[in-house]
Amino acid sequence: MFMAGLGCVYLHFHTNKLENRVCDFCSKGGSMFDRWKRPVLIKGALGIVTWTELTFLLMFIALLCWSIYSYLHAMFAPIRQEAAAEGLKVWEVKLSSLGLTLGLVGNICLAFIFFPVTRGSSVLQLVGLTSESSIKYHMWLGHMAMTLFTLHGLCFITFWTETKQLSKKMLKWDDLLVSNVAGEIALTAGLVMWATSFTCIRRKMFELFFYTHYLYIVFVVFYVFHVGFSSACTILPGFYLFAIDRFLRLLQSQQKVCLVSARVLPCRAVELNFSKSPGLKYNPTSSMFINIPSISKLQWHPFSVTSSSKLEPDRISVMIKGDGHWTNKLHQKLSSTSPRTTHLKASIEGPYGPASPDFMRHDTLVMVSGGSGITPFISIIREILSQSNTKTVKTPKLLLICAFKHCVDLTILDLILPVPESANAAPLDFSCAELRIEAFVTRDKEMKPEDESSSQIQTLWFRQNGTDSPVAAALGSNSWIWLGAIISGSFVIYLVLIGLATQYYIYPIDGNTNMRFSTPAKAALNILSICVAVVVTATVGFLWNNRRSSSQTTPVLNRAIPAPTTTSPATLLSGGDSESAEEVESQPRILLEVEGESVGVLASGPKKMRQRVANYCQSSIADNLHFHSISFAW
Repeated sequence: MFMAGLGCVYLHFHTNKLENRVCDFCSKGGSMFDRWKRPVLIKGALGIVTWTELTFLLMFIALLCWSIYSYLHAMFAPIRQEAAAEGLKVWEVKLSSLGLTLGLVGNICLAFIFFPVTRGSSVLQLVGLTSESSIKYHMWLGHMAMTLFTLHGLCFITFWTETKQLSKKMLKWDDLLVSNVAGEIALTAGLVMWATSFTCIRRKMFELFFYTHYLYIVFVVFYVFHVGFSSACTILPGFYLFAIDRFLRLLQSQQKVCLVSARVLPCRAVELNFSKSPGLKYNPTSSMFINIPSISKLQWHPFSVTSSSKLEPDRISVMIKGDGHWTNKLHQKLSSTSPRTTHLKASIEGPYGPASPDFMRHDTLVMVSGGSGITPFISIIREILSQSNTKTVKTPKLLLICAFKHCVDLTILDLILPVPESANAAPLDFSCAELRIEAFVTRDKEMKPEDESSSQIQTLWFRQNGTDSPVAAALGSNSWIWLGAIISGSFVIYLVLIGLATQYYIYPIDGNTNMRFSTPAKAALNILSICVAVVVTATVGFLWNNRRSSSQTTPVLNRAIPAPTTTSPATLLSGGDSESAEEVESQPRILLEVEGESVGVLASGPKKMRQRVANYCQSSIADNLHFHSISFAW
């Protein structure tokens, strides 16, 4: 908790200095830290794993193994005396000790499981991680925790069955010691979440997976009832920070944001342009969760931000490809919409992204994408175009290698050009940035001439509503300072509340030799105190910053802005020759021909494509290649 609060202050004052130092230190290439980031495992259940990730994973597994050995060594020492005293067999007592040990070791996994899913976490930002890149750590911890807790439950069920006390123990709710019923409820909720989280179910029935994961509330509450709040303090820091982040997301999601315009592409993709507060700063490869009530009031979907806060200070954009039920309904809705006649309500959470643009440290940047995986790269290109036009810093050379299924998908490249802020806006000078684009088509065997009407991008401008507000950070421009204040302030309020409850309510009961305060009731008081502290401080911080943002924001007025006249990338590619699937498969070999002391290679798209790129970057003859995988597929 102290690290999270202090980290907020550090990120507020030193983000720019830290970014410059990292760039200066790493631009030399071939540093020890870069070598640790190289992929070591490419194909397998763990996905693409770097040396750093593999090292920490092995260290964590070693910690679990050592903990199991340590607990069992201490418990097995007096095992014969305990068996004789209780009239049980030695193996039965050993089984009971093993079950207890597995539960205690499972708490170690549970202590870390909430950190990776805290989207606005200062802890993740301090170590250079984002919530998207950390999702796989949450999955690893979840599988390990549920394996241990399931074995924990099976050991005790077997023990109770052998000792002829199954029904008695299964229905036991102890007010002073361990409550078995609470543990069974928590384990059942955990098993339901675990069963729906496997890839075969998660990919085919994502909504089932998503909604059953809300059972984490049941799991945590009854876990605390099961072990008592003192023992549950192991998971308190991670869950406390997650609770603050989740409530701030809830407050932000209640606002209706201002959707200014949309560009509808013939490849069933749309770009949504939202009004943004000028104080909102974000870095490329950020993502944003969007809800459109007219399509579904409950569904929230994450999308990559395609805009640049430096190039577009008043707008934030996302691209959405029609690949599923929700996205297809959105495309149909916008395709049948008449310009300037519709007001589309939307809510957002975010944006969330890295604390600094780490890719700027490289001499050359190679971006390899497949299909809609190009979206995070559009934000990078816009960011570098903006910086190259200002000519204030040296920008890396850019090579975009993108593969699409059909020729019509090439129109996605038109999104590299943003919608101009005004009719008199100066066009971007592409010559300032060394940008090279190589696009490949995998399904169509030849380029077919498209009708002008079918290949034209449709731009929609929406009517504005006085109740809509621009997209802004939940805690304003000084969000890190406010987050640190909420973390520290809410924890102080929690300590005061539970201190008063202990002094004037719990202690008088415990002080009576004939009475003891119920352990579940004590846990409930602690949970209630945490909820009150988080809700009060987060609400005050959110409302204060929301009021300040509203007073500083000017109303958004729709203007008739013509389409950009600059030649689009898709037009430049329209006369090229199509490539066969075999030729596209060999395109990662281009990476070995890229020159530069430090070459950053970013891969975004299908799993097999990212694996092929990682395999080339892993080779010993590619020492100058530094691989980064961008994946939003859970």
